[in-house]
Amino acid sequence: MENEIPRSGIFAVSAPSGTGKTTLNSRLERNNPDVEISVSLTTRKQRPGEIAGKHYHFVDRSEFEENVAADNMLEWAEVFGNLYGTSKAEVERITTKGHKVILEIDVQGWMTAKPKLPGALSIFILPPSMIDLWHRLEKRGTDSPEVRWRRFQAARDEIAAGRIYDYFIVNDDLERAYNELEAIIVSGKPGHTSQGAGEALCERLLNEFEQSHKILELKKIHQKI
Repeated sequence: MENEIPRSGIFAVSAPSGTGKTTLNSRLERNNPDVEISVSLTTRKQRPGEIAGKHYHFVDRSEFEENVAADNMLEWAEVFGNLYGTSKAEVERITTKGHKVILEIDVQGWMTAKPKLPGALSIFILPPSMIDLWHRLEKRGTDSPEVRWRRFQAARDEIAAGRIYDYFIVNDDLERAYNELEAIIVSGKPGHTSQGAGEALCERLLNEFEQSHKILELKKIHQKI
């Protein structure tokens, strides 16, 4: 396939919001000098405390759109009026050094990037239950009830698409989840949860979303807001 990125050492890591993806990936990068998280391009304005090239590559809309037109992006999307995406050049920068690259990417982004990275391994991090995920979103305390509910519904949609991933990690214990992630990416060991078992876990979570009395009560509350 034309414009493919070299496929060795590329790992896509996705998770519903609130599942601990960023915490796990950041720790893995800190502890392993040959592992780097791909830095996304964005047209969003730089916020206080953010470092260009570390948190994001900040570009204007015209530059971002030029990259899209030139087929330089693995995936991209517009979110609340700002563009975000993963450039092929960023992945090549990391793999050229012989480092392993983590694509910290959402499910929709991985659907787009996956055909361009036929040798990449993908890992989906799951909550132990949907109720547990809801409690994590509540504990954040950074979102309004409406936004929290939208994130929760989006998590359901992402879990429904989970069958596209190779390995699954249930983050019911942060230390154990980290060890599993490190074993796959750093040590090259197969994940503990196979694709088939992972699909079954996704199905259980989806059934919980539809049938749990607690979640049904939450639905009623948020339908009135």
